[in-house]
Amino acid sequence: MISANIPHGLLMVRPASFEFNVETADSNTFQQKGAFDPGLLQQQVLSEFDEVTTVLKKNKISLLVVEDTPSPQKPDALFPNNWISTHPDGLIITYPMMAVSRRSERREDIIKLLKTRYTVSRVWDISGAEWDNKFLEGTGSIVFDHAHQLAYACRSPRTNDVLLGDVCRQIGYQSILFDSVDEKKVPVYHTNVMMWVGEKIAAVCIDSLHLESDQDKVLERLSETNHKIIAISYAQMNAFAGNMLEVQNEEGQLFILMSQTAYQTLLPGQINEMSKYAEPIIVSIDTIEKYGGGGIRCMVAGIYLPCK
Repeated sequence: MISANIPHGLLMVRPASFEFNVETADSNTFQQKGAFDPGLLQQQVLSEFDEVTTVLKKNKISLLVVEDTPSPQKPDALFPNNWISTHPDGLIITYPMMAVSRRSERREDIIKLLKTRYTVSRVWDISGAEWDNKFLEGTGSIVFDHAHQLAYACRSPRTNDVLLGDVCRQIGYQSILFDSVDEKKVPVYHTNVMMWVGEKIAAVCIDSLHLESDQDKVLERLSETNHKIIAISYAQMNAFAGNMLEVQNEEGQLFILMSQTAYQTLLPGQINEMSKYAEPIIVSIDTIEKYGGGGIRCMVAGIYLPCK
């Protein structure tokens, strides 16, 4: 049975000019700069991207794959979840992003394409907040629990408290705002690298919640919504184990998307527990994770829009 609270499709953007983005590296500690040949890097990233789409299609997951436009160059175009979110009631939100180099990722033609395939009730563009240096980077900044109308978010330079509150008031959701930091006490740049929430299971890096009040706030709410909680360590978070997504295929079968990097850090008990709720789909995206600083969750924008 198809659930309105789990994405029934995925939007992906096939990159035309992927590269290490210097502008985003200051706040994204997951990015690793190293020597590389730009042509070979682009080739490897396309190979990883295409293999992901092959695996997803093989599992009958509905995909909308859009080609990135070569101009202007967009080094992070393959991470569309930061500029767009779709919602079960037909709403589309487009978001303000901190890096100037990323703002051209917002594309009206992609929104028009979604409108041809799905029922869109409204498009709400809040990207104008960039003029006030206020940012909220889509489902990177916000981990939605649509079933319970909740929005989890950790404070960071990319996640503005006021904008989060505005979004939650407009859509009738409650925000769960907290602080999350890495081992060096640096704020985690996006919520979706330290936690994910599925239909009946969730994972969170509890170590990153240094305030006991924040731990209580997050864990109590997940318990109240009857989620099985998987606690992941800093090492697992750094390997993108917090950057997963539960998705359903055309037959309503549930899967958890995860990278090979993340999977290799999971303990057998954690894998067994996850498998009780959804079947893992494991993809290899080492190059994208290393130079882009984002995992499989970052590569997909979940489609919740009603089908026509």
